[in-house]
Amino acid sequence: MDRDTGRRLRADAEHNTARILAAAEEVLAADPAASLERIGEAAGLTRATVHRRFASRRALLEALTEQLNQRYLTALDQSRADGAPPLVVFRRLTEIVFELKAGHRFAMELMSDEAGCHGGLTPEVADGLEEVFALLREAGEITATGADWCRQVYLALLQEADQLPEDAADLVEAGRSKAELVVRAVVGALGGQGSRST
Repeated sequence: MDRDTGRRLRADAEHNTARILAAAEEVLAADPAASLERIGEAAGLTRATVHRRFASRRALLEALTEQLNQRYLTALDQSRADGAPPLVVFRRLTEIVFELKAGHRFAMELMSDEAGCHGGLTPEVADGLEEVFALLREAGEITATGADWCRQVYLALLQEADQLPEDAADLVEAGRSKAELVVRAVVGALGGQGSRST
């Protein structure tokens, strides 16, 4: 096999993997017990192709959580990319997390059920989130120092805001997004000026 053929095969395999993961997220969000065969059908691929990429259902679920973990880590990097003030970083991160929640509901639930995670976060993501809280403390935006407490407050408020309908009074009357609502509430709860604009 020549080098170009090898590259094409690898590209095809990567493309198929991406299709399978996207289909799995959609199918499993609707039916958590869906089979690999059904996921393959939704991806437009045969069951054999799915099994070549993922030897078992467990392997597919692990790939979904790993993909979400990588997206969290990317979100942390993106939110801090240009050295913006910590409050802006925190708001960007929160906006990205809401986007992830919208597109990865099944993987979010799966990740939160995994043992060894901090409120549904892997240790790497939990550490990255603590860095954001450390920046907020250094800038005087919050006073709370407990990493676990900061993370728990943030995750709880994210979950509550995620459950709000888009026409909720707290959003509509103030013209705020869910991310703005969470940032203001978290900053206020952690000893900062929650009413300050973000």
